[in-house]
Amino acid sequence: MKVILLSDIKSLGKKGDVVNTSDGYARNYLFPRKLAEEANNDNLHILNAKKENERRKKIAEIEAAQALAEKLRNKEITIKAKVGDNGRLFGAITSKDVAEVIQKQYDIKIDKKKIVMDTVKQAGCLEIEVKLYPEVSTKMKLMIVEA
Repeated sequence: MKVILLSDIKSLGKKGDVVNTSDGYARNYLFPRKLAEEANNDNLHILNAKKENERRKKIAEIEAAQALAEKLRNKEITIKAKVGDNGRLFGAITSKDVAEVIQKQYDIKIDKKKIVMDTVKQAGCLEIEVKLYPEVSTKMKLMIVEA
């Protein structure tokens, strides 16, 4: 019997998969526990519509991330900080600080977790990466100058 899985089942597959199972397993275990439903034409049509909507939504998110990456590409961020001897900072510059500066300078809100960089403890210029989506990222320049 063909069934559509409504949740992930370790031995069968992932949510939304159409799989073949024995009639008894489907009727006595999967259906009563609402783990699956019969794969008839109506249910398959609904499943295909849901998958199409998810695909469109993902494409829209990727396009939005690419547009944002294009806005930020090769931009320069300047942060003023107290500097001691040999260019060492009093304190450190973190991804949170960089996210706040991007918000102020370019009016673009970016989560600090999307900024890939080490904690900076030296004044100078370095390159940081902003990962906006799993396959969409861009590089920016970070300038740390004496206040």
